Amino acid sequence: MTDTASHSTDAPFDPFDFPADLIAAQREAAELHAELHRFQATLPWSREPHEGWEAPEQNGGPQGRRSARPATEGWTEEQAETYDTLWKRWRDKSTEVHMHAHWKRCTGAVAYEARQALKRLPEARPVVPVETAEPTQDDVTLTR
Repeated sequence: MTDTASHSTDAPFDPFDFPADLIAAQREAAELHAELHRFQATLPWSREPHEGWEAPEQNGGPQGRRSARPATEGWTEEQAETYDTLWKRWRDKSTEVHMHAHWKRCTGAVAYEARQALKRLPEARPVVPVETAEPTQDDVTLTR
C-alpha cells in the first residue's frame, strides 16, 4: 500500500501496490454494499403493493417445487428514499474505485487479478461483516 503522491514514474509499476486512497474507497464501497444488503433484508419483497402469489408445481422445474410470495403493501416513502440513497452512494463509490487512476496502468489479465486482490485485502473489507444465517425476504419461498 502506498500513498498516491509517492508513486514515481521511474520505479517499475506494481499493480498490487495499491494507493491508500484506492484501498479506502474500496473499503467504503464494501461497507456501503453491506449496509445496503442489511437494509434490503428488512424490506418487504416488493417495492410496490402486490397481491402476492402461489404458483403451482412446475413440471420439469427445479425439483418440482412451487414458489410463493405473500401479499405486501410495498415500501413506505421513507424506506424507498433510504434505499435509493444507499444505492446511489454505493454506485458512486463503486464508480470511484473502478475509475481510479491506478487502473489506467494495469492491463490484461493482471488488471483482473489486481482488482480481485484489492477486494480481498483485509483493510479494504467492511468493518462489520454481513451475516445472513436465515433466508431473507429476497429469497423465494419454496415449498414441496
